[in-house]
Amino acid sequence: METEMEIGMEKDMEKEKKGVEENIEERYNLARGRIWEIGEEAGLKAPFAHYFQSTASFVRLVAETYEWVESGEIYRASLEELQERNGKLYEDILPGNYGVSYGNPAYAVEMLGEGAGQLLSFLYAELRAMIAPAFEKDCEQLVIRMELFLEMYGAFGCALEDGKEMPEYEELRHIIYWFVSDYSEMASKKRLGEMLCPEEDFALRIIMDSDLDDLRYLYYFGEYVSESELKTASHLNGMSEEEIGRMADTYTEGYRIGFEVCNKDISKKKTVNIQYRLGFERMIRASVKNFARMGMRPTIYRAGGSVLQGKSIRKRGFFGADANKQYEYDHKEDQALYLDKQYVNRKLEAMREAYEMWKEEAAVFGGPALVETFGEEPFAPMAKAETLKLSQKQQKLEVGYMSAAGDLQNEYIKGEERSFTIIAFPVPEIGVDYEEIFDEIVKINTLDYKLYQSIQQRIIDTLDLADYVEVKGMGANRTDLKVKLHELKNPDKETNFENCVADVNIPVGEVFTSPLLKGTDGVLHVSRVFLNGLEYKDLELNFADGMIKDYGCGNFSSEEENRKYLKDNVMFCHDTLPMGEFAIGTNTVAYVMAKHYGIGDKLPILIAEKMGPHFAVGDTCYSHEEDVQTFNPDGKAIIARENEVSALRSVDRGKAYFNCHTDITIPYDELGELSAVMKNGEKKAIIKEGRFVLKGCEGLNLPFEEMDRK
Repeated sequence: METEMEIGMEKDMEKEKKGVEENIEERYNLARGRIWEIGEEAGLKAPFAHYFQSTASFVRLVAETYEWVESGEIYRASLEELQERNGKLYEDILPGNYGVSYGNPAYAVEMLGEGAGQLLSFLYAELRAMIAPAFEKDCEQLVIRMELFLEMYGAFGCALEDGKEMPEYEELRHIIYWFVSDYSEMASKKRLGEMLCPEEDFALRIIMDSDLDDLRYLYYFGEYVSESELKTASHLNGMSEEEIGRMADTYTEGYRIGFEVCNKDISKKKTVNIQYRLGFERMIRASVKNFARMGMRPTIYRAGGSVLQGKSIRKRGFFGADANKQYEYDHKEDQALYLDKQYVNRKLEAMREAYEMWKEEAAVFGGPALVETFGEEPFAPMAKAETLKLSQKQQKLEVGYMSAAGDLQNEYIKGEERSFTIIAFPVPEIGVDYEEIFDEIVKINTLDYKLYQSIQQRIIDTLDLADYVEVKGMGANRTDLKVKLHELKNPDKETNFENCVADVNIPVGEVFTSPLLKGTDGVLHVSRVFLNGLEYKDLELNFADGMIKDYGCGNFSSEEENRKYLKDNVMFCHDTLPMGEFAIGTNTVAYVMAKHYGIGDKLPILIAEKMGPHFAVGDTCYSHEEDVQTFNPDGKAIIARENEVSALRSVDRGKAYFNCHTDITIPYDELGELSAVMKNGEKKAIIKEGRFVLKGCEGLNLPFEEMDRK
């Protein structure tokens, strides 16, 4: 029974909350009224008048949408009405309109001038982040951006009164700087709460409570909905409960087994973070029920769309279609406007406060369960001189921040206790064979892992005799690598390679290790590869003692642009990275399927890495889990869990981890030779000219033979 003091405290809290809500509502109404006036007043002169009037028009559209959602009209709207509003919210940045959008830095600079163009393009992109809170009925997130818009508009008005065409660049940049700095604490707490607290259930309620046969539900999320999401949802709606159950079971069992094989106690965990693309709600609903039977509740947060959330071209969370990947690429370094040491320190302080606030929830967080998609047209970005770019000093700050943030997360969500799983499915953009390919992927995701486990053990037994592995390309592929392995002190009980079946990385099909760096040398080359949604042509990395000493690609006309492209998106602003993983993919079924349908360039790394040897640059496969002993099914302990860099964690954690891990695969048809080389110089070939030649691995060539017969 509550005491009078407790009742009094609850009343005070309710009163305070009501006061905050009334204050936000008052601020909203004031900002709303002022923005409505902008479209009617003469105000600024060209070219800025057009920018602020058109941008105010967009803000009004979002505010009207918020009020429409708040009133409940969204649930009474027809499919056609929902589609029309969704189209209006996103039409400005669609590829057909992007050439004359202020979201395009090149257009903004052309119309508004150097400096002002980048600043106001940033502002427009941040205002687009209002769409999500409009659907989540988060008035405060609308208000702070409406006030930012009005502050920037006011600065131009004051400059005009002083006889200036526009304010000083630094005045505008400082407005943005303090907006980001002031609200970083609130954003950190909100973001972490969305990841850790099942009560933040905006998306979950749509998934579990909607009639999924009525595709109107897709528009309740506030994401861009294309034909792809509609067709995906329709396809899943046409599948039987048994088929959906198999998809969900593979996904959730992979998550559970990930804990089991790494000797981690899943019973300590109460929450799992589900990340996926819209259209898969039937599978997600079934998965939520599966997780509930494990005693786990889901969190499902939205992929970041604001600088306050740390938006990225690598989407993490739930998300809809990409309205325009070039738009996202153009704004990937917007933090160049405000990233400095003071901001980094404040951001880290806010993050620690957020973790302290949610530390009990962090302790029972199990990790993410990802559903990836593939099949979209490969994206080759255009490099633009007008986009914001991090300086070298800012790049170093970003690297330092990512390292510190990774350590902070591991302090509260311990790596040795958490796990994850990833599974991938195609989307309709993959082509006319979408339904066939979807069914084939379901089969590949559920291959007999016992069969692969047995064959892979034969490969591991040979590799465990080796001093190093030699990998050479074939044809135009210039790969020539020596990969140094750890020395086994007790071969009867120890192994270098993990026998990976369908657990955290679905589908089945690889053996992997963390190689030694000293003695790992040579060239890694791939003619064409897609990493994190970006295309790379003639990608080449040169290693000396396991560290990248040089790199390049052939995407752009200048070497400088190519190196920047790699440093930004593969090196993640680091000057060098170690080879954190060496693996041999064995899923020849997936490779032949990709060849048959001509979709090799559209497969995600999750599947592509199983289709040949692959090499990860960055952290090892056992990052932050080096001291957790793991075993293969044959009972041998995996001893290759670190390298010379990650071993520095006991001395300087900032030098031990890079907080990135990018897999690069050499496809079988570019692979000339992969051999285990013993200390006495004897070679034992495992793969030659794209075919497995090691005794006991003949079964892996059967899909190739079937392909050749056709």
